[in-house]
Amino acid sequence: MKLAGHGVVITGASQGLGRVIAEACIREGAHVVLCARDRDLLERTRVELSLRASAGQLILTQSADVRNREDVRRLFETAASQLPHLDGLVNNAGVYGPMGLLEEVPIEEWWQAVETNLLGAMLACREILPIFRRQQHGKIVILSGGGATAPMPRISSYAASKAALVRLAETLAEETRGAGIDVNAIAPGALNTRLLDQILAEGPEKAGVDFFERAVRQKEQGGTPLSCGADLAVFLLSAASDGITGKLISAVWDPWTEFHEHLDDLNRTDVYTLRRIVPADRGLKWE
Repeated sequence: MKLAGHGVVITGASQGLGRVIAEACIREGAHVVLCARDRDLLERTRVELSLRASAGQLILTQSADVRNREDVRRLFETAASQLPHLDGLVNNAGVYGPMGLLEEVPIEEWWQAVETNLLGAMLACREILPIFRRQQHGKIVILSGGGATAPMPRISSYAASKAALVRLAETLAEETRGAGIDVNAIAPGALNTRLLDQILAEGPEKAGVDFFERAVRQKEQGGTPLSCGADLAVFLLSAASDGITGKLISAVWDPWTEFHEHLDDLNRTDVYTLRRIVPADRGLKWE
């Protein structure tokens, strides 16, 4: 029971990876507040996950649009007033946004995606950080992904916002050093969720031929199990990750189960962070 007695808020928790993270947190003993926009789907998720909870475990819901300040404020009022403890936040709510060349996609849809992915996470962090500072303890997990580490032609709002989320995590980690708060970002791998279905529905004309063909192969092969990202989220919410902060961690490729053996190296270097590459890093001897 890695999270026994912990209280965790999870956004985008009604389906996909968010739901699997919620289920993993419940399995590890946490009380949870599930957040999503669709009230009916959220309630069905609560009922189903409650069947996996132990006696006395709280499974609460709060419908909210993470782009709306008042919705986010109410979400954390609920969490703070009804959970025995509030120890963790998983910023999972996210969308791909419009697909196509930047100059062709609707600018309103482009900005709405940034609002969901970046502004939504920022608002949630803004609400929970004062609570964490008062209690001198807290864990924030932000879902990023491949959009943060490589260009994503024709999905620019997603790529830009996901890269910004990593820098937000790095910055908040510095702002909270010494306060008992850890802030990290997760790359969960190539997942077969509704976002993949969106790529397939858009087709190669909007998503791009290469990206669309990768999506088709991923759909056929099954993609990365959602449990990989959920297991990493549980690790980062637990005491096992104390002191690990300001990192972008791959659920698939990085040896995060062994991070406790490398805590000094993690804290004194910029491994698992976004940084500029200079010629010397690639063996180029420029004057």
